[in-house]
Order: sequence, then structure tokens, then C-alpha cells
Amino acid sequence: MGLDVDPAAVCLLVVVAFAAGWLDAVVGGGGLVQVPALMLVLPTVPVATVLGTNKLVAITGTSGAAVTYATRVGLDRRRALAAAALGLPTALAGAVTASHLPRETIVLVVAVTLVGVGAWAVVARPGDRTTTAATPSGTTRPACRPGPAWRPTLVLAIGAAAVGFYSGVVGSGTGVLLVALFVTALGTDFLRGSAMAKVVSIGSDLGALALFGVLGHVLWLLGAGMAVANVAGGIVGARTALARGAGFVRAVLLLVVVALVITIVHDQWLAA
Repeated sequence: MGLDVDPAAVCLLVVVAFAAGWLDAVVGGGGLVQVPALMLVLPTVPVATVLGTNKLVAITGTSGAAVTYATRVGLDRRRALAAAALGLPTALAGAVTASHLPRETIVLVVAVTLVGVGAWAVVARPGDRTTTAATPSGTTRPACRPGPAWRPTLVLAIGAAAVGFYSGVVGSGTGVLLVALFVTALGTDFLRGSAMAKVVSIGSDLGALALFGVLGHVLWLLGAGMAVANVAGGIVGARTALARGAGFVRAVLLLVVVALVITIVHDQWLAA
């Protein structure tokens, strides 16, 4: 697909990609910044192409952040990789399903889900009462996790598949849901939950990107340029989260949830 974009607009998208990479690395939700910017700068480009290009940019930045986290924070790589593998095919299924669902239904599900996550983070305050320890192999284990040993793995598997499907359908807020999943299922703090979420995001983004790419809905050249800035933002964001700790990640998570809900309510009901 040919594309003629003003150089100033390209520069703006590069700056936006950096900011989105930073936000995604800390807790997720970079699509809240990046997708609207792409739609504004490229008003004649199909929405599917905007989403496909966004996936290309997001997956590169997430990969950079994941590498940074992996070298600095102990995380359960085996479970994170398994969850990523589950998220890839379900994201594909979600991307296909999205074309058959009414937009109003999708928006309502997103809004309700995000409100639930925000309430969970405020009321339950997971991670504040649970400490984790890094094992020699680089995994994390909860200090106290009652119940059968298989239960966290089962919850993680079901959750990863569901979040992967959600990512394929809409995408916005996926990182927030993944952080909630890891904190709840494995008893990690918000920092390690965010680190593991990056690994799973790669799997779900790959699934959606594969479908968009096959259908020709990716602006590869523009996406590659934005991806460089997104990687830089992701690395900076991961280092910021590591320096500031789990409390900072939790605070950003709440801000992202509020921003997403406000955006959804405005776009779907107030702007109509």
C-alpha cells in the first residue's frame, strides 16, 4: 500500500511511539496513545491497517522491554513462555472474531473489564501483602500460596488464553489485564507481574500481527521507523519501573485504567 505522509507527521508519530513504548514497558496501555495518534495522522487509512501497524510497533518495543526486565528481575520464565504460547493462537482467534462482533459489544466488555481491574487494584491491593523471592534459576515464587500446587498454573493457563483472545479482539488494556493475571495467579508483586506480562504480550501480538500481515494490513516502512523509537521507549520505561519499584507500577496501572475508561466512555457515548 502506498502512503504519502508529511515528514512533520512522521516525526510526531515517532515521538508518540517512544511515549507508547515507555507506557507499555511500565504497565501496558501504550495503544491508548499510539492508536489514536495513527488514526489522527492517517485519517484515510483503514482501521485494520492502523491496528496492524500498531501491532508491529508494539511487539518490537515490548521485546526490548522484556529483555531489559529479564536481565534485571527474577521471573518465572517457564510459565511466562507457556502463557505466551497460549496467547498466540487465541489472539489469532480473537482477531478473526472481532470482525463478526458489534462494536458496541466490544466496547462494553472492555469498559466493564477495566473497571473491574481498577477496583481489584484499589480494594484488594495485591502484591502489597505478598513478597516474592528470586530463585537461582531466575523464577519467582510466592512467599505463601495456599491450596493445591496445580491451581496457580491452571488459573494462569486459562487467564493467558482469555487475555490473548481479548488482545486479538480489541488490544487496548491488554497489558493491564496481564499484570493483574500474574499478580493474582502467582502472587508476584506488580513489578514482576509487569515483567512477565511483557513476555506474554509478545505471543499475543505475534498472533494478531501474523493475521494482519497476511491480509496486507501493515504499513511496514512506517511501522519500522516507529518501532525504533518504541524500542527505545520500552527500554527506558523498563528501567524506570525497575528503579521506582512495584508501588510506582501499581500507580501507573491505576492511571492507565482510569484513562482507558474515560477514553472509551467519551468515544462511545459522549462524542456520539
